[in-house]
Amino acid sequence: MENVDASEQITRHIKELQDWRGKMLGRLRKVIRAAAPDLVEEWKWNTPVWSQAGNVVAAGAFQNHVKVNFFKGASLSDPKGLFNAGLNAKVSRAIDIYKDDTLNEAAFSELVRAAVALSGTRPPTAKKKQLKPRAK
Repeated sequence: MENVDASEQITRHIKELQDWRGKMLGRLRKVIRAAAPDLVEEWKWNTPVWSQAGNVVAAGAFQNHVKVNFFKGASLSDPKGLFNAGLNAKVSRAIDIYKDDTLNEAAFSELVRAAVALSGTRPPTAKKKQLKPRAK
């Protein structure tokens, strides 16, 4: 396969989906980029991924829905109740969008911004004990 950058790959993927899923992915991409313009577009696992200091959000087209996965979604507040999939996962949460669903773009933008703010945080790790040099 030719060497294509991630943004071009995402654009190509959206165009290849010639139904409502392509339109929805295009719309999601636009909202994600507007909410968090510093996110980096990547192509991982055959799907668009946006990252900053780690994976933040991914969006994939499936046969009858589009799934938006927030990698640290379990740690996000979701006052508008957008998360409707993966609710039992320990870390991630997802939004499954079906053909006639309406996306609350304002609430989705808030989730994206909250996910970006969370993306730079890592759980604290135990500090390694430094060994003292042995006396000779």
